[in-house]
Amino acid sequence: MEFLFPYEEYRKIQGAFMNQIYTTLQNKGQLLVHAPTGIGKTSAALSPALTYIIKENKNKTIFFLTSRNTQHLIAIETLKQIKKKFNLELVAVDIIGKKSMCNQSGVHMLRSNEFIEYCKDLREKGQCSYFDNVRLKGKISPETQNVIKKLKEESPMHVEEFNSMNFNADLCSYEMAGFLGKEAQVIIADYNYMLNPHIRDSLLKRINKTLNDCIVIFDEGHNIPSRARDLLTASLSNFIIEAAAKETKNLGYNEIARDISQLKEALERLLKKIPLDKQEVLIKKEEFIKEVDKIGNYEEIMGNCVFVSDQVLKEKKRSFTQSLAQFMEHWTGPEEGFTRILSRAFGKTGKSFVTLSYRCLDPAIALRSIIQEAHAFVMMSGTLTPTEMYADLLGLDQKKAITIEYQNPFPQENRLNIIIPETSTKYTTRTAIMWETIAKKSAEITNAIPGNSIIFFPSYYVLEQVYDFLRDKSTKTLFIEDAELSKEQRGDLLERFKEYKDRGAILLAVAGGSFAEGIDLPGDLLKGVIVVGLPLARPDLETQELINYYDKRFSRGWDYGYTIPAIIKSLQSAGRCIRSETDRGVVIFMDERYAWQNYKKCFSPDMNMKIEKNPLPMIQKFFEQEDLLKTNP
Repeated sequence: MEFLFPYEEYRKIQGAFMNQIYTTLQNKGQLLVHAPTGIGKTSAALSPALTYIIKENKNKTIFFLTSRNTQHLIAIETLKQIKKKFNLELVAVDIIGKKSMCNQSGVHMLRSNEFIEYCKDLREKGQCSYFDNVRLKGKISPETQNVIKKLKEESPMHVEEFNSMNFNADLCSYEMAGFLGKEAQVIIADYNYMLNPHIRDSLLKRINKTLNDCIVIFDEGHNIPSRARDLLTASLSNFIIEAAAKETKNLGYNEIARDISQLKEALERLLKKIPLDKQEVLIKKEEFIKEVDKIGNYEEIMGNCVFVSDQVLKEKKRSFTQSLAQFMEHWTGPEEGFTRILSRAFGKTGKSFVTLSYRCLDPAIALRSIIQEAHAFVMMSGTLTPTEMYADLLGLDQKKAITIEYQNPFPQENRLNIIIPETSTKYTTRTAIMWETIAKKSAEITNAIPGNSIIFFPSYYVLEQVYDFLRDKSTKTLFIEDAELSKEQRGDLLERFKEYKDRGAILLAVAGGSFAEGIDLPGDLLKGVIVVGLPLARPDLETQELINYYDKRFSRGWDYGYTIPAIIKSLQSAGRCIRSETDRGVVIFMDERYAWQNYKKCFSPDMNMKIEKNPLPMIQKFFEQEDLLKTNP
């Protein structure tokens, strides 16, 4: 099969990968692919999919879904090269969150659901010129037609270019994406454009498509279970109730404000169910509804909140009363696959923070209609292992689904993977002596690595504790990830870190954080990674409920709900080191638990893991061999 492939030659694995995707599309099937980082998954997925719709099924649309801006860029560049090489009439649309495609001032301050209501209110009032300019007397305006023509000619383009062209013409970028989407062969978007049924249905309606017309490809698919669960989760806090009561009173609806204020008292009555030595407790749907019914009819109070929020949104961009109403609606949802938790915490000022949560445990609930109705379903990742776990969690059809785990094609001699079993970040071992030991070993290793290293920690707390000792022991410049950094600040930090590739610096980051995924440091930009500890989920009620639910469903609760997700985070962090077949680097897993059988079994055999208490001679020999290769290529 001749694919619309953008490059002259396939990398290892790419040919087999593309053939498998093409066959899956022909069979209207489901495919899960574990394919190691660096083999070119984006081009290997888009090329056969594009070939299929052009040769066999022109009315289908490819949805390439990813949460990382870097992956959007890679997908766009891949499509540009395909268009140029084969001289195709190729139309693609790059869509991010509607809020990020809006040119109204101040919208970045809003939460997503608040923006949706704000946008709707502006449009209905005729106060958004960008939206109004798209049409003239109910028809597409001449300016819109001219811009659509330019967009098609210059497609594919990244969303920032797309926004710029539309904003310069005073047109709504999201509306224009809908027009272009009707003719697009490929739509690149965030996961929510498929996972969220309201957003998905709205977009499909705009582009005159149904799910059956869609080829759905999820990139970095290991993120999907948690994203799908979060999407179906809702929370309510005492602070939201206080703010909702205040904004309601300010509008003069004193009786409704009084009812809302009493909801805070209802939460406080429920707090008595939490034992003195605990911070959270499971709660039943009826218990909260019963407390609300003491104030007034549950449905009536929820309806009053909707009424008030409508009034608030006429004057403001956000409404706490709306958040309250939405939570009350969610709370009445199904039992199966969900849990309900009441928790309390204390802020720095000593004020109590009470949260009532309706949490989703089953990601398959959000994916069911996509899997059942889409023309074909493909999920891929460099850490989609074990694939049978993902097949279970996503609710794939065991008869239709195909799972494949490709081995790492890169030379094993370019990678040195070591477990150091002398430290641990277990709660029972967290002492100043342990932090200093971790810092000492980390400093010895990174000082011996000729170039940049990243040390990943299981949490910001552990990072801070180790940093206090590491800064005095390391001979290299230290960069630190901060949870509060903006996207631009993270990009700037990474660029400054790259500049140290010859002298060598250390970036301290968090497993599962911004630098553990979606960044590329190829060649000599990164020579070593240390993964400190295991990034296990907090042993809270939600984690326990997750373990219990997966145990009941699959008899694999501990693995699916606790152990394997932590190993996947570790492997994602480790994967920053080797990004191509020419990269060389050292990866250290620093915790005694990595040597335990129930964790060690999660590592792929081709990682050739070595357990070593004194790794320095091994590391030095590894880089001496690299020097020899450079002088005698």
